[in-house]
Amino acid sequence: MLAVFFFCINFSFANAKEDDFDFEKVSKRVVLQDEGMKFETSSIAQTVQEFLEEQKITLRTNDLVFPARNEKIFSGTRIIVVRAKKITIKEGGKTDEIYTLQKTVEQAIWEDEKIELGQDDITVPARDALVKEGMKITVTHVLIKEEIKNIDIDFKTVSNEDDKLGWRIKKVTQKGEAGVKEVKYRVVYNDGKEISRKVLESNVTKEPVNEIVTQGTYVKVGKIHTGMASWYAWTGTMAAANPWLPMGSYVRVTNKDNGKSVIVKINDRGPFGNGRIIDLDKVAFAEIASVGAGVVNVKMEVITN
Repeated sequence: MLAVFFFCINFSFANAKEDDFDFEKVSKRVVLQDEGMKFETSSIAQTVQEFLEEQKITLRTNDLVFPARNEKIFSGTRIIVVRAKKITIKEGGKTDEIYTLQKTVEQAIWEDEKIELGQDDITVPARDALVKEGMKITVTHVLIKEEIKNIDIDFKTVSNEDDKLGWRIKKVTQKGEAGVKEVKYRVVYNDGKEISRKVLESNVTKEPVNEIVTQGTYVKVGKIHTGMASWYAWTGTMAAANPWLPMGSYVRVTNKDNGKSVIVKINDRGPFGNGRIIDLDKVAFAEIASVGAGVVNVKMEVITN
């Protein structure tokens, strides 16, 4: 009986017509991965393009599919669809809109041939952020460099006295010269604009030269008067009033009680009476005595040089 059964089967296949069985319409197992989504389906499509049409999958101009659309598919074929994302990249004053297939911000910027992304450049969002549809990316170019500048060091002014020079003489006996300091900076620029400057080191390459100003102290005196000195508020300068000395005369007034002296110019008349020989302006009086004293015993020397 078994022999008869196998004979019938073999006879049936041997006599079957070719069109009775369409091998192209055999269902195949296909794995589809589309923008992170993965699923498995059955398909009778022969090529990738037919599969996309069968599954009603639409590709935009910049989207990619692997394998290529004209490739044949077999059971177990994996089809991957990569969707291009439209993003905006702002760099300085320029803005570019591009489509990218890259996954991260850094990769997308590198793909844009108009932009050179340096190691220290800053991106917002961060370089490793995942690209999303409609994302706006800002690129800030960072330049870090060392700069050396020469900075002037101000000289000091030093005063001294010379008792061989007349008291009215004041002159520069040594001219001051500025020194030079070499300073090295670490400077950071964002898109060409300086945002920070840090001193790395500083060295004096030339020491400054002090300026020396010499004041003469030699006073030649003539007639000497003694009496009382009072004060009044008048010009707020080293001036005084005297009853008889010529206007514009200079006198040296010394407080006989403490030895303090001041040179004043006669520019007013007075005082009169009570043994007073000179009225000092308030600021001049304060040089030799307390203003609260009111009146002090002085020696007045007429200056002749």
